[in-house]
Amino acid sequence: MTYSVSRAVVDRFYETYASQDAGKLGPLLDDDIEWLISGPVDVLSWCGTRSGKAAVIDLVGRIIPGLFTVLTFVRSSTLIDGDRAATLNRLTLRRQGDGRVISFRLAHFLRFRDDKVVSVLSLIDSFDAVEQMLGHALAVHAEAPEAGDLIEV
Repeated sequence: MTYSVSRAVVDRFYETYASQDAGKLGPLLDDDIEWLISGPVDVLSWCGTRSGKAAVIDLVGRIIPGLFTVLTFVRSSTLIDGDRAATLNRLTLRRQGDGRVISFRLAHFLRFRDDKVVSVLSLIDSFDAVEQMLGHALAVHAEAPEAGDLIEV
């Protein structure tokens, strides 16, 4: 039989995550969890990959609180399919030191096993987050690139 995560398990994870209580979050995480937050780590130092429960608890319990006060974490949409869940969220933070408020959208893609989170991919609107962290708009080219300057991926 294939494992399917219940809505109650997903909701419990997010209620605990939003509470910012790293101690209560630990029992909901697989020992070998992989947590990836997309974004440029040179500007958004909390981004990158954390491997293992201890590293994720450190991120939630020490690293992020050392940088920010989390004002709100609002989950606006949730989709559950089998052992996976996807959510669309808005995170609002107050930066330690200068009090700058930063708010951006993010999507989470989670995988569960035995009612524990085994992986999280967090895709943030990093362009918006970087502009807010820096306090100014990023310089972008107003003109379309020349045909020879295009790169196909």
